[in-house]
Amino acid sequence: MRPDLAVVTVVRGRLDHLAAQQTALSAQETGHERVVVQMGGPDVRPALGAADVTLVRLGAEPDRLPLAAARNAGVAASTAAAVVLLDVDCIPAPTLLARYADALTRVGGVVAGPVGYLPAGATTGGTAPERLARLAVPHPARPVPAAGQLRRELRYELLWSLSLAVSRADWDRLGGFCEDYTGYGGEDTDFAWTARRAGVPFHWVGGAWAWHQHHPVSDPPYEHLHDIVRNSELFHTRWGEWPMVGWLAAFRDAGLVEWEPTAARCRVTRSARVAAREGAVAW
Repeated sequence: MRPDLAVVTVVRGRLDHLAAQQTALSAQETGHERVVVQMGGPDVRPALGAADVTLVRLGAEPDRLPLAAARNAGVAASTAAAVVLLDVDCIPAPTLLARYADALTRVGGVVAGPVGYLPAGATTGGTAPERLARLAVPHPARPVPAAGQLRRELRYELLWSLSLAVSRADWDRLGGFCEDYTGYGGEDTDFAWTARRAGVPFHWVGGAWAWHQHHPVSDPPYEHLHDIVRNSELFHTRWGEWPMVGWLAAFRDAGLVEWEPTAARCRVTRSARVAAREGAVAW
């Protein structure tokens, strides 16, 4: 019998994070298939354990993450009636898949659970769910409904791709992620805007926790400067407004781009790597 859910994870590196995630998926009571899409980098097979995983290898440039294409490839390789997108950094709570399956049955559309962020070193002491739940800090800008509660959300800009679920029928209706986005940034907001335009509802699922494993980040993400500028211009062309305005403003203030919210273009004026070597930005 075809499983009800497929869990799709895209990855480059971070094999320890992948291993922790896959171990937690093995403890889920809800039947599911798994698809892992490797976007270059080291071989992921040692991190998959003994689980039955469909592995998709996607060619990728060393300095670019083809996130939209990778997620689409993962869903295309699955056979389940609904798909869960779960970033490699996310460890699912024991009931995540069950709550997603229930939510899709009750309200359909796109559903997303809360994400709790773990401090550095949190998983070195083990990944027992009770421990991770105690250590995790919820994202301050996203709702955290009570367990079992479904909350309709009209602010589609809050939809994130690191943990969400959608039926295959709605996925096909939306056409997946727009692959004109060829690197990091913008593709998930475009997916959210597409869902809003199509009238596909978006709900938060209380209790569908994913615990985000710690890793170093730069804010703004200078390493993705060119991707973010290119994808922001694409988004502006498609939707008539700018995404990621906080990052664009930070790049502007650092002297890396020429951009204003009312502008029609965003132009890179300085390499982030050069600026970092000169001490102009902390990266």
